[in-house]
Amino acid sequence: MPVTESRHTPDGAGVQGSIDPLSGLDAAPLAAVLRALRVTLHVGFAALLGVAVLRLLISGGGDPLHYALTGTAAVLAGVYLFGTIMEKRFAAGSTDFDPRRYGVLWLGIITVLWFVLLAGSADFAWLAFPLFFLHVHLLPRRVALPAIALMTAAVVAAQWTASGLPLPHLAVVLGPLFGAAFSVVTGLAYRALYREAENQRRAADVLRSTRAELAATQHDAGVVAERERLAREIHDTLAQGLSSIVLVARAAEKSIADGDTATATARLALVQQTASENLAEARNFVRGLSSPELQESSLVDSLRRLCINTETSSAARGAGLRCRFELDGDPTELPQQYRVTLLRAAQASLANVRDHAAAGNAVVTVAFLGSEVTLDIFDDGIGFNPAGLAARMQAPTDGSGFGLRSLQERVTALHGSLDIESAPGEGTVVAIRLPLGGTPGRPTQ
Repeated sequence: MPVTESRHTPDGAGVQGSIDPLSGLDAAPLAAVLRALRVTLHVGFAALLGVAVLRLLISGGGDPLHYALTGTAAVLAGVYLFGTIMEKRFAAGSTDFDPRRYGVLWLGIITVLWFVLLAGSADFAWLAFPLFFLHVHLLPRRVALPAIALMTAAVVAAQWTASGLPLPHLAVVLGPLFGAAFSVVTGLAYRALYREAENQRRAADVLRSTRAELAATQHDAGVVAERERLAREIHDTLAQGLSSIVLVARAAEKSIADGDTATATARLALVQQTASENLAEARNFVRGLSSPELQESSLVDSLRRLCINTETSSAARGAGLRCRFELDGDPTELPQQYRVTLLRAAQASLANVRDHAAAGNAVVTVAFLGSEVTLDIFDDGIGFNPAGLAARMQAPTDGSGFGLRSLQERVTALHGSLDIESAPGEGTVVAIRLPLGGTPGRPTQ
């Protein structure tokens, strides 16, 4: 028979719970106190019941009533033990059967059996004290206190009857009263400790759940951030290189068809060179490294070489784009992330100029201004209407705008600014400003 408890809210409402509230709790200090009280309760009940039965057997002789009372005591012990065992198994997860909703019924059965035993022998009066505790613990206060008062009166009556006195002795009245008061106070203290332990357990459960949700959220955020990083790197390196390979290969195919083998050979050599550079980018990309160009040379040299390669690639496609590099100020040593961001910005911008601007000239200017470094990419191409550019950068639907969005994300991560100025027929300027925290870098050699 399962055992349930009633935990009370301030207004006296009862909430069903467990007589063995320590099972499964994480509040170790409170759990130790509650476990000690619980064990004391069970041991005390067993000891008082055993003493009463022993006194009954010693004094009973062959009285059939005493044998009947002994049998009733055995039933009481069995019901009490069955309830505590079932509750313990449920709390330990050994069974799916939840006995807690039958706790009041269990308490009612053992209380009725105790009244039967008390009516037969005053020796069972002392069992009232652990029963007082159970009533306080399992029943709402408005029910438990009247029940305890009734049981106390029954104990006084049994003791008075057993004494044979015409009037109840003072000790016969005060003993049960003090015992009842002590049991009520102990039961209320136990219930308060149990409520605190439950609150700590729930808080620990919420903390574990929140920690798991936070870990999952951080994992998801990490996955999204890594996907965005991969997308930026692929767009700014591999995708641009592959696009160039495709266009130059088509131009080489046309040269072969026209019988211009020298031009075709030069263009195929450019395809091979671009493919080799893309392969190096891919290998470093997989290893999480920066651009191989930056590992072998400075940012200035990499930008200068990028302008030369852009002219060569445009010429291989049959276009006449001229690309010039300009340096303003003394080059300073920049953090690696700054160097990668500026190089990727120049690569993406020049790719747009080469593929879409129909420009004749492009100028890449990097300026070291002490407290900041700037990068400007100008072209004299067809330009465009910048209206709606922000919307395309936020949510590109046709594949356009992703390069600018990834560039914006790179610049924003370094607390910099990205400005794009353009108008139809007036070319385009991409301007990037990256603050250096007011600390100029060291001059490069």
